[in-house]
Amino acid sequence: MRFGIDRLLTEPELRKPLAGKRVALLAHPASVTADLTHALDALAALDDINVTSAFGPQHGLRGDKQDNMMESPDFTDPVLGIPIFSLYGEVRRPSSESMDTFDVILIDLQDLGCRIYTFITTLLYVLEASAAHGKAVWVLDRPNPAGRPVEGLTLQKGWESFVGAGPMPMRHGMTLGEIGHWFIDHYKIDVDYRVIEMAGYEPDAAPGHGWPADRIWINPSPNAPNINMARAYAGTVLLEGATLSEGRGTTRPLEIFGAPDINARDVIAEMRAFAPQWLNGCTLREIWFEPTFHKHVHQLCHGMHIHAEGPSYDHDAFQPWRIQALAFKAIRRLYPEYDLWRDFPYEYEFGKLAIDVINGGPALREWVDAPGSTPDELDAITSADEQDWLLKRAQYLLY
Repeated sequence: MRFGIDRLLTEPELRKPLAGKRVALLAHPASVTADLTHALDALAALDDINVTSAFGPQHGLRGDKQDNMMESPDFTDPVLGIPIFSLYGEVRRPSSESMDTFDVILIDLQDLGCRIYTFITTLLYVLEASAAHGKAVWVLDRPNPAGRPVEGLTLQKGWESFVGAGPMPMRHGMTLGEIGHWFIDHYKIDVDYRVIEMAGYEPDAAPGHGWPADRIWINPSPNAPNINMARAYAGTVLLEGATLSEGRGTTRPLEIFGAPDINARDVIAEMRAFAPQWLNGCTLREIWFEPTFHKHVHQLCHGMHIHAEGPSYDHDAFQPWRIQALAFKAIRRLYPEYDLWRDFPYEYEFGKLAIDVINGGPALREWVDAPGSTPDELDAITSADEQDWLLKRAQYLLY
């Protein structure tokens, strides 16, 4: 199969509408071609495309910023001599100055298929700015490594943020190009929009179930090192709102979690007793780890590793959001007074608990904290949101 960037590079007919246009690129470290050339270098090498600027999302065009809320500056590319504008620095939305540097912006971002992953919010902001300035937006489409399954509660009205671009479940099951079509319809954006679709993409095909087995995975952000993380992320990202370590400062971030003051073996047993049906499709492995930075730095943590890989992996059965909800619930049942929720302005959202900002509302936290709540109660509200999204997204699927 071929990604959107590969088709644009190898099919001159696709590039004809760009003749005489000033072209910008929004990209990150995973914006590479099949032979691992970065998209900026590959496009700049073409005689028929005039690349005049580039943009970087959260973590930067070069992927040098390790954590959330670490901002990237603007700079001038030392090789091409073009301006590089940060969309996670002084601004989150493109400035008028940066919009004046191009006629068409190409967006080549590897996404993780999760509402909170900020690249889709940046896509929305670029669509809105391009509509206001009369610019065209082309998405060079890439696979969703989490595949087509849908899971999680829909973001509630009033909870929109940089990590919540619209009313969709946590795991949306769409590609970036597809999400762009949904944004345009949902927010009534009048913009010149085009998707350079992938060729031969089969999002349901084994063994990748969204990611082609012959394509090398490149981190789209520093803590997204592999496909297992991408599959688990719709659940493990909730840990950013909890006091538990999500494995930052280890080699397997957002696949593992734990803390110095829990007994992970007891937590796993409680998870299996309380809602075993939510643990299908993966293996939970008891582990010990010591973060070299971030939460619980230099402290021995007892925790677990979520393996959405290997012989036990069942793509359609795996429910990462429910697994993480269940882990929180098990800890609350075992340690009723445990200080579970972090209280800080996550992505600069003041006056709200981070877990609620991440989840798009307080419903999950309230279920975890309610002493008598049951798995069926969470399933009831979540399943309704999931079924509603499946119906809404159907008309926008390209593959």
